[in-house]
Amino acid sequence: MSFTLHGLPVSGGIAIGHAHLVSHTSLEVAHYVLPKHLVDEEVARLDAALEATRTELTDLRSYRPQQAAAEFDAFLDIHLMILGDEHISQAARQMVLREHCNAEWALKMQMDELVTQFEAFEDTYLRERKTDVVQVVERVLKALNGESGHVPPTTKHDVEMILVAHDVSPADLIQLKPHQFFGILTDLGGATSHTSIVARSLNTPCVVGLHHARELIKDHDMLIVDGEQGVVIVDPDKHLLADYRLRKSQWELERQKLKRLKTAHADTLDGTHIELHANIEMPNDLMEVKENGATGIGLFRSEFLFLNRDNLPDEEEQFNAYREVVEGMEGLPVTIRTFDLGADKQIKGAVRVASNPALGLRAIRLCLAEPQLFRAQLRALLRASAYGNLKILVPMLSGVSEINQTLQFIEGAKQSLANEGVAYDPKVQIGGMIEIPAAALALNIFIKKLDFLSIGTNDLIQYTLAIDRTDDEVAHLYDPLHPAVLQLLAHVIGSANKAGVPISVCGEMAGELAYTRLLLGLGLRQFSMHPAQLLGTKQRVLTTSLPEMAPLVQKIMRADDPMKIRDLLDRLNSA
Repeated sequence: MSFTLHGLPVSGGIAIGHAHLVSHTSLEVAHYVLPKHLVDEEVARLDAALEATRTELTDLRSYRPQQAAAEFDAFLDIHLMILGDEHISQAARQMVLREHCNAEWALKMQMDELVTQFEAFEDTYLRERKTDVVQVVERVLKALNGESGHVPPTTKHDVEMILVAHDVSPADLIQLKPHQFFGILTDLGGATSHTSIVARSLNTPCVVGLHHARELIKDHDMLIVDGEQGVVIVDPDKHLLADYRLRKSQWELERQKLKRLKTAHADTLDGTHIELHANIEMPNDLMEVKENGATGIGLFRSEFLFLNRDNLPDEEEQFNAYREVVEGMEGLPVTIRTFDLGADKQIKGAVRVASNPALGLRAIRLCLAEPQLFRAQLRALLRASAYGNLKILVPMLSGVSEINQTLQFIEGAKQSLANEGVAYDPKVQIGGMIEIPAAALALNIFIKKLDFLSIGTNDLIQYTLAIDRTDDEVAHLYDPLHPAVLQLLAHVIGSANKAGVPISVCGEMAGELAYTRLLLGLGLRQFSMHPAQLLGTKQRVLTTSLPEMAPLVQKIMRADDPMKIRDLLDRLNSA
């Protein structure tokens, strides 16, 4: 019987093939008390499982597909870091010794405690790292049971295979291509989960957040995976199968055509030039940036240098990372955001606890509260500015006081470098993120004090609508097309353009094709997005005439009915 499942589309394309179900270790473990004379033996069993898991993760580096993005190594580092974290390994060990419980139960208890901490994180990326904790513990549990943590090998088939799992770790995905998987389906996961990021880097159609796919789909079921719409069709009839095979061919043809646009200038039909920049997390993302023809780095999320470890990067390590990116872009602009960590992120020397981290000490607030950390980063950024076109971007500014304090810190860092005779660009540009409604409404202050602005639509929408987009109960209310959001965007872009201050959008809206023409119509001329989205966005720009779409954009801005706004947007994109 044919049926359809709906999930979150995270990597476009169409895959057609047979389901291959991957089992996962149940975290419903038993709890029992050991006799005193067996406790040391249980600790040794736990230590052996931890070491076996560490060896397995280390060995997986040699399985890294050549075509895979460099993020794979970072993902493995994160899992190795979690494995070595004292809250997992040492705490579980101490629990076995203290309570004489079995190793499985101790691991489960420590995992639950860490997951609770991660669930409190406001930042979407950090919040979804709870999945990495669970995946690492699952792998250790498999080692305790004498099982391999690898994706089981598959036999050769005449049709493509679709991976179906409750969840799948990046370490397992390293073996994706060798085992002929052409689509990925998971019950868990979000847009910024590692599964999603890896799938996009491999250009593999992927739908996550399906909830019950692992239960409803049987091994070898024929599947259609629509990674663009988030639709999974199980046992389709021959007519639907033929239709999707045609769509798949057309999709692949279009993707090949997009590669031809790599060196083309992003100009609209009426001759308006648009800058298309890339968002990156680490220096090793540069290859993908260049392969997709980005004309700059619009957002380097520097906090990723702080996340994959349990110790802080010093000034020298940060400087080397920033310089590598700046030199790698060969004179093109590189915008590096100062670390955007939250009140809930536990790093050595900066531990904070907040009842509501979304409104707590995060981003620039944390930077100003931790002057030693902030000065080290600013010195590293300024030193790297001597090697190319570097700009500094400050997140979550809300008013003139924070701007003034930030500029004073930067001047202090400049003076300290000058006193030491260290080179830096004295004219390095300083910009601010517009992601709090107060910043959008008090924009004149930002325009007067800063050299450029960048709109973080993810947080701007979230704070404007008072909606946690990671909360399943209210995520459906997260709406980029809400009239209030559109009015704020129009105000910020229009005011910046009028004042002659460069303005960009670096949030998720920038890479969504549905919003490209709307943002162009609002006056946006610089976009920054995931590198994989660049060529598709460039194609949309090349087929857009700003004068022709202006009337439709004006109608959208006058509309207040959500259905009417979406109908008008559909007309705008079909023109």
